[in-house]
Amino acid sequence: MTWRSPLGLLRDSLSGQRMREKELRSLKSNLPFEGLDKGKQPNRYFPGNAIKTTKYTPLLFIPMNLFEQFHRLANLYFVGLAILNFVPVVNAFQPEVALIPICVILALTALKDAWEDFRRYQSDRKLNNTPCFVYTRKEKGFVKKRWKDVRVGDFVKVVCNDIVPADLLLLHTSDPNGVCHIETANLDGETNLKQRRTVPGLCTSYPRFQAESFSSTVVCERPNNNLNHFKCYVDNDKERVGAGIESLLLRGCTIRNTDHAVGFVVYAGHETKSMLNNNGPRYKRSKLERKLNIDVIFCVILLFIMCLIGAVGHSLVLEALPSMPPYLVPNGSGGRDHPSLSGFYMFFTMIILLQILIPISLYVSIELVKIGQIFFITNDVDLYDEETDSRIQCKSLNITEDLGQIEYIFSDKTGTLTENKMVFRRCSIMGTEYPHKENAIRLAVLEEPESEENIIFDLKPRPSKSRWFLDLENNPEDTQHDHGTRQNCKATGNAHGDVAFSSPLETEVIPDRKLLQQISSSCGRMTDPYLDFFLALAICNTVVVSMATAQRERVIGLFLSKFTCQSLSLFQVSEFSHARQVENTPSHPAKKSDSLLQIFPWQKRQKRNPPVSEDSVLEVNLDSVEMESPTGAHTCSLHVPAQGDRPEISSDNLTYEAESPDEAALVYAARAYGFVLLRRSPDSVAVRLPSGNDLVFKVLDTLTFDSSRKRMSVLVEHPITKEYVLYCKGADYAIMELLGTPYAEHLQGNHRNVAADTQHHLDCYAKDGLRTLCVAKKVVSEAAYKTWAVTRQTALASIDNREQLVMDTAVQLETNLTLLGATGVEDRLQESVPDTIVALREAGIQMWVLTGDKPETAVNIGYACRLLEEDDLVINMSCKNKLTCTSILDCTLEEVRRYNADPRNVGTTQNISLVIDGRTLSMALSPDLQDGFIELVKHCRSVLCCRVTPLQKSRVVKVVREKLKVMTLAVGDGANDVNMIQAADIGVGIAGQEGMQAVMASDFAISHFKHLKKLLLVHGHWCYSRLANMIIYFFYKNVAYVNLLFWYQFFCGFSGTTMIDYWLLIFFNLFFTSAPPIMFGIMDKDLSAEMLLGVPELYRAGQRAGEYNFLTFWISILDGFYQSLVCFFIPYLAYKDSDIDIFTFGTPINTVSLFTILLHLSIEIKAWTIVHWIIIVGSVALYFVVTLAYSSICVTCNPPSNPYWILQRQMADPTFYLVCIIATVVALLPRYLYHVLKNSVAPSPIMQARHLDRLAPSTRSQWIKEWR
Repeated sequence: MTWRSPLGLLRDSLSGQRMREKELRSLKSNLPFEGLDKGKQPNRYFPGNAIKTTKYTPLLFIPMNLFEQFHRLANLYFVGLAILNFVPVVNAFQPEVALIPICVILALTALKDAWEDFRRYQSDRKLNNTPCFVYTRKEKGFVKKRWKDVRVGDFVKVVCNDIVPADLLLLHTSDPNGVCHIETANLDGETNLKQRRTVPGLCTSYPRFQAESFSSTVVCERPNNNLNHFKCYVDNDKERVGAGIESLLLRGCTIRNTDHAVGFVVYAGHETKSMLNNNGPRYKRSKLERKLNIDVIFCVILLFIMCLIGAVGHSLVLEALPSMPPYLVPNGSGGRDHPSLSGFYMFFTMIILLQILIPISLYVSIELVKIGQIFFITNDVDLYDEETDSRIQCKSLNITEDLGQIEYIFSDKTGTLTENKMVFRRCSIMGTEYPHKENAIRLAVLEEPESEENIIFDLKPRPSKSRWFLDLENNPEDTQHDHGTRQNCKATGNAHGDVAFSSPLETEVIPDRKLLQQISSSCGRMTDPYLDFFLALAICNTVVVSMATAQRERVIGLFLSKFTCQSLSLFQVSEFSHARQVENTPSHPAKKSDSLLQIFPWQKRQKRNPPVSEDSVLEVNLDSVEMESPTGAHTCSLHVPAQGDRPEISSDNLTYEAESPDEAALVYAARAYGFVLLRRSPDSVAVRLPSGNDLVFKVLDTLTFDSSRKRMSVLVEHPITKEYVLYCKGADYAIMELLGTPYAEHLQGNHRNVAADTQHHLDCYAKDGLRTLCVAKKVVSEAAYKTWAVTRQTALASIDNREQLVMDTAVQLETNLTLLGATGVEDRLQESVPDTIVALREAGIQMWVLTGDKPETAVNIGYACRLLEEDDLVINMSCKNKLTCTSILDCTLEEVRRYNADPRNVGTTQNISLVIDGRTLSMALSPDLQDGFIELVKHCRSVLCCRVTPLQKSRVVKVVREKLKVMTLAVGDGANDVNMIQAADIGVGIAGQEGMQAVMASDFAISHFKHLKKLLLVHGHWCYSRLANMIIYFFYKNVAYVNLLFWYQFFCGFSGTTMIDYWLLIFFNLFFTSAPPIMFGIMDKDLSAEMLLGVPELYRAGQRAGEYNFLTFWISILDGFYQSLVCFFIPYLAYKDSDIDIFTFGTPINTVSLFTILLHLSIEIKAWTIVHWIIIVGSVALYFVVTLAYSSICVTCNPPSNPYWILQRQMADPTFYLVCIIATVVALLPRYLYHVLKNSVAPSPIMQARHLDRLAPSTRSQWIKEWR
């Protein structure tokens, strides 16, 4: 290794920093530079793949840890006092003794930090030494190396079930189509497989990969923590090829269903996306902690006043003395200091003496209490989900008490209130509505309670998936069918009732009889939009196909990769599910005008048609294939002649892993009608037709879904017509706008009717609470496609503004669509959601639901979950411009104010609910309308926001929290809820169908929305009540004890001495009285869980901060002052004329104070357990054991007065017992009388509930009804 000058090293360091901070990075392969010095490596400025998450090193642990601990102001304060005690003129204790408390706290914290850092070191070492395969030019192949040896620019090979060691640009896979499946559970918690594809046209030679032939430059963006976005292009001197997140393998994800994959390292080590997202838990300060800090300031002021009194008193005493007293230490000149100077010194002595007025152990005790509270929360059986074998997760340790003070809840709908398990219910095709009554009846049966009839019914054999034996003969009752007339389309559910949203999901779909008949008749024609509709459902998605019988196995080698139309003359649909093949014989010629699909309901088919291959020698008549349907849409015929048997793959063995449950529901619906999605690759998608034949579409491009367009599209080349067909599905308003306004007036009349009728059907679906999607298509000319493809490729290859350019190309293509139909998918409410929302509203919590659904669907769900009630005054705000929004807002506010000002309405509340869409919400949150909007929502009992974006969700939470100064909670289950969850005071994630991103960003994670009820009403109330009372008790305890020393100063000339031994003084807070308040904060229960759940109104005590507020704080402080006076002056009066020494006088005072402080806590405890008895009795016993032992061995430990044998002599004196009893009773009498009077004269709701809690369950229920 060559020597480098310090200036050269500095120059290289600055150059490397500039390279790393550039917006774009140019990366080259390391292979041509293998074996050269590091200074000649092209990627030398970028970090290696070794990671280090430890905070300390062995040599610097102590100084770094102390520096970190001194960031806490309390630690710095007490260390400063301990150091001050070493100054002779101001010391109050033995210097070594004063160091003990703070040293114990610092040492315990350091040991905890050292253990945590050691565990991080072990984890880092294990990860850095994990083996992987890296290509080397020397070995001409992949060799085993450790993760920490991987560098940017290396070629890494990852095999199936291995974890990716760095962020890799995918260049080659074992799949001939360049597909790689990954599982990102380690990153975002999502267990469904995701597809990644190689960079188009680069190093995808199959089956071998030639790493040394890769000479291109990879230009990528600067590292960031966005897991869903990546911008990159590969420049190979001929063309620039763009790549995105679909070609990036992230560090930490696992390779599945792929033998091996090879990638180029673009980010390594701490620059990988997974490491940039590893920021650790967020620190949040609870509302109680903020109040605590304010009261600590009051204690500081109180301490300052007491020290000032001591300093002034000492100065006055010295001035009153005629000569130098013998107990004062002379200064250097043999005299005494000036009284003013001595008073100044005494000020600091008093600070040291009275320092425990600032509770040093309170912060540690609070942390221990919160750990105990979290233990009980996580072990609550009612918050355990047996289905997923998961319990509640408490990820933020310092905000448990905030659960008891929530005033606003902001909730997502899909997956949070609902199951996010989509059930296909209805569809509309070309203006005709198909209600799927048989499927609805089956689902209704699943909703009924279990009975003997149900059991018998369940034992009957059922048809397998997608094969339903239905009698399709004409039924007189079924002949009348809706063909788009608005009069016949009626909502089948009660929009204001509890629609059945809580049944379990079934993937089976019973086809609609009339739709089956329509498909059978359509197959006889050369073209039909019905076939296009189901092809769109099967194709237009990102579903990954896998085998149900194999674990993470992919369907390979069983499908055709090519499908040509040269061998096709006519697709003959010979059977549908259970239909028998109809052969073309001389006596049964096939006619174009006749239906070629005949259905025999109870006969099993004998043969299936083989796939059409290139070896087939058939004639093709393209003129007859490409025709126009009666509706004007270009479609194709799907008939294939039989060609013998072939190996068959049962569609029952296929499972679909979808990123969205909607997509899975639609694919299962298409499968029920015989359009089975068989295989998907980046370049093709295979669909099995009702005839049993496979059709392979060439995928030209996929326009993925985004929240701005609200739709996704797939552009394919049709294997028969060779047309470029765009299949599109998305939100109804997003698709309808692309047909023209209104309803595509420029189209033919038939198309206008289809759009209008479909819109009416969509409205009916929304009133039934169904999630709606529109399906459309477009035939793109070859010239238009080629022009668009160039623009698309340029957008994909760009780095700057790539997302916007890509979206612009999608919008450019998605125009002038032909509407095929719409779907209605049911997303049922989770169990007990209505009861939970009602209970939370009764608890005084305002509920907001923020959803991306259309208003009609959201309102129906609102009534179903009882967010909206029948007697609510529902205000619908949907404005097209800001002027209208301002007018409606002003009128509504005026009406609300007029109602509240009416004397007849005094004492009553108007049940107002607000429904607002995303566009209006954006206007209402503008700076000039924001205050009026916030004023309006203050009067609303619930708010329903529809068609809102993720950014709008987070903005609503921030505005309400900041403007109203309220405690907020946000709950969601998906990635689109992360911003909202992080913006709230408490974020709750639900582990649902959309991965774990919401859970990972949350403070608490639950399995179902119903768990929120007990989490808030029970555990939230308990945590707040326990911690609030414990903090108040801590302040009282310190004031009551420290004032004993303060009162003594009036009798010792304010000299700063104490009548209690220094060691016993330290042990009093450190051992004798530390455990009882901690146990009090962990285990006390003012009310049972049953009472808190039965009377949700009790939760409002926490919202009003009834346990810990300005009044309760100062009452406890004054009580502490009073009790200290009693505990000091009753022993003083008892021993006034005696000749006892200083420690003999202080011992009964210390003992009385212990009894008083512990019995005070006994009065505050609401629910006694054996643990409380053990802790309190044990504290008293420990005091006597330690004091007796200490006074037995302390002969000369504290000269000139020593506490030798003092307690033993005291315990032999009856006066000691009399003093302890009288002083304790007198000290606690006001506190006891205060509780008696408060609970009998003006009992709070909590106290009334405590009385009811003691009654028998039957009697208690009756009293609760009358009380409420």
